[in-house]
Amino acid sequence: MSRIDSSVRGGSRSLARTALQVTAILCTLGILFQSATAGQVLSRSPGALAVHATGAIVFHVLSALMVVAAVFLWLQPRGSVWPVVISALVFVLGVVQGYIGDQGALSVHVPLGMALALGTVWVLAWSFLAGRPTDRGGL
Repeated sequence: MSRIDSSVRGGSRSLARTALQVTAILCTLGILFQSATAGQVLSRSPGALAVHATGAIVFHVLSALMVVAAVFLWLQPRGSVWPVVISALVFVLGVVQGYIGDQGALSVHVPLGMALALGTVWVLAWSFLAGRPTDRGGL
């Protein structure tokens, strides 16, 4: 039997999940944008560094909002703490990433960018897949 729990379907839980989904989508798009502008910075395109720096600030704001959305979802009944932990790590690593990028240490900056991408995509996937009803009744 497949039933959707009413606490997951409606109310503030649904709003909190939607907020997490939207912020995770925007963070993922931000990471993709940062990857594209990073390539332009490495190829020394004029103005690329300024665009990349602006994208970093936007990502910091979006990742902070993702943490807030994850906290609101966690505070709901039966909320999971994992999105909060991963979102907070993404935010903190993003700040560290920005500092290291300003210092010019690309050997650390690039791998941290990959970690940011993984964390952001994890939150994105979790926000859409967790709590979904499953049909365990077979065929």
